[in-house]
Parts: sequence; C-alpha cells; structure tokens
Amino acid sequence: MIQQTLKDLDQACRKHGAWTVRWKSKAKWRPSFRFPTARHLPVERINRKWGRVFLPKFGWTRFRMSRRLGGSVKSATVSRDGRHWFISFLIDDGIAEREEHTCPQWAGVDRGVVTAAVTSDGEFFDRRHAGSDGVSSRQLPRETKQDRKDDLGYLTPGEAERYLRLQRRLARTKTGSKRRKTVTAAMSEIMRRVRWRRADFNAQAAHRLTRMYGHVVIEDLNTKGMSAAVKPKPDPGRPGRFLRNGAAAKSGLNKAILDKGWYGLEVALRSKARYTGSVIHKINPAYTSQTCPEPACGKVDEKSRKSQAIFSCTSCAHADHADIVGARNVKSKGQAAGLVVSGRGDPPGSVKRQAPRSTARAAQAARAAA
Repeated sequence: MIQQTLKDLDQACRKHGAWTVRWKSKAKWRPSFRFPTARHLPVERINRKWGRVFLPKFGWTRFRMSRRLGGSVKSATVSRDGRHWFISFLIDDGIAEREEHTCPQWAGVDRGVVTAAVTSDGEFFDRRHAGSDGVSSRQLPRETKQDRKDDLGYLTPGEAERYLRLQRRLARTKTGSKRRKTVTAAMSEIMRRVRWRRADFNAQAAHRLTRMYGHVVIEDLNTKGMSAAVKPKPDPGRPGRFLRNGAAAKSGLNKAILDKGWYGLEVALRSKARYTGSVIHKINPAYTSQTCPEPACGKVDEKSRKSQAIFSCTSCAHADHADIVGARNVKSKGQAAGLVVSGRGDPPGSVKRQAPRSTARAAQAARAAA
C-alpha cells in the first residue's frame, strides 16, 4: 500500500509539478488505498448477497456484493465514507465504446439553481419535479416563493430538522472535544445520504438523456469558480475594518449550486455516453438566458427575462419558461458549432474549410519519397 501511494505521488509530481502538489487536509481527507495487482486479488462469491476478496496484508475480507462484477478484476480500491468502508473493483468488461448513437437527435440542457436541469424539449429534471418516469416531469413546476422555501434539496423533512438540531448542538461544543467529534460524525452521516441521493439522481438523469439523444449540449460552466467564496473588501479609511461585499447572498448561491450537483451531472453524462455513443458538446453560456430562441427574431435583451421563470421577448413577444428558452439557445449554439467541428470527427459528407497544414513528419516523408 505504501509503495503504491509513493508511486501515485511520483506520478502526480511528474504530471502536475512538484510545487503544485499539496498535502490533503486532515478534516477533508477520506482514507483510501489501492491494490493494483490483479493476480493478488482473488474474488469469491459466498452467496447471493455476500462475497469475499483476498487483500494483501489483510487476508480474506468479506463484502456486500451490490452488483455482479461482470468481468476480470484489474485493481481494487478500499475507501472510507464516514463510518462505512467500501471496496470498488476496476473491471475489464470487454465492452467497446460505441462510435455512433442510434438516435441522431439533439438536446440542449440548461442547469439552474431552482431546477437541476431542463432540456430543450421541455423536460424538467429535479428531485422535486420527479414524476412517473423517476427523475423528470413534463409539467411546469410550481416555483412560487413558498415552494422555494419548502425545497429541502435531497434532505427529508426529518433529516433537515435533525441536522438543524445537530448544528445548534455543535455550536455549544468545545474544539477538539469528544462530544464535538460525535456531533460532527452524526452530521456527516446525514450528508453522506445526501451525496448518495444526488449521485443516484445524476446517474439516472444522465442515463435517460444519453439513451434518448445522440447529441447532448451543455453549458461550459466553471462550477468551482462560480461557487467560490467572496474575497474580503478592506475599508481604506479604517484599517482593520471591512466593507460589505455581499458574502451572505453569495453563500446562499454557492450552496444552491453545489446542492444541485452541476458538475456531477456533467461527469455522469460523459460516463454514460461511452456506452450509448452519445456526443457531449460544451458551449459558451453567454447570453443564453437573454436571447429569444425564435429563429426569425434572436433578440438579445436582458429585459426579456422578467423573472427567474418567465421569459417574454421585448421584440416579438414570444413567451415561454425561462429555463426552456435557455436550453433551446444552448441547443442552437451546439448545433451551430457541431456543423464545423463534431465531437467525434467531421460530420458525414462534410467538406473541410481549409487544406490540412503540413507537419514536419509529413514533409520528411515527402522528401524521402522524392
């Protein structure tokens, strides 16, 4: 384990540079270690629910088989999440990536802080709006002020009430005390359930999108930068004092962005697309929420966005849900860019706009042939 950790550290230093590699935080670190040698990892099935694996230095270890392995084991990673330990296997399933999707349709996806994702066809993906299909609904959601207040994200009402009590109890504990560690562990257990529900929702939404559409266009969002904290604003007239910088409002926006799992949905889409042949396009999101989606209009005006959910064009009076308008504009941008450069090469029957540039290797081969 130590040898493999040192190899991973050496690889990270070679790839990113020794000065950019940082030690993991003690508070945020999740213990994990990897066993890279497949011949030292025999796996046996005990019964329908349980199996066991031989781990070097540990011996035979029993684990709950949540799914069939479905291939030959290449490596295994043991990790801890809260008070639970997990083992994940890297499997060679022998399934090749699909080069082309059976359905060539396009879909634009607009991600938001009220609704997790909305497609250009008017499908709303959110835990609050899930219908008979599991993760989505075709009906326009109720987005009044009271509905947003009652939105608990991936928390149940009981968990939200318990988490609030734990936060108050945490405020009364002393730093480094045993009682504080107990309260922190209870809070982490609730957040672990939230993470799992969010990951499950993203996986189901990505499976549905990549199964129905051959081209999925999403916005190129810098989630890490958009959810960063506001820098303090020093008061030049009073040293040691600070001016208002809107940190409270930005903190609420950061929590909403992270709760919806924007980046997790993008990762899930790319993972599922390998099995369906879908192409994931990323476009610049500038003005997608202020542009009229009608081809005959295309007016860009910030006044067209009446509210978070209402879009009414100031030029042609086209009215629709604001998230659907944004998704349609995302789709149009992706199609316009896809006609020039496709995610899997040039479109069939396309003609290159310019001749390919000669390289040094091609020039050397031409001189040798002459």
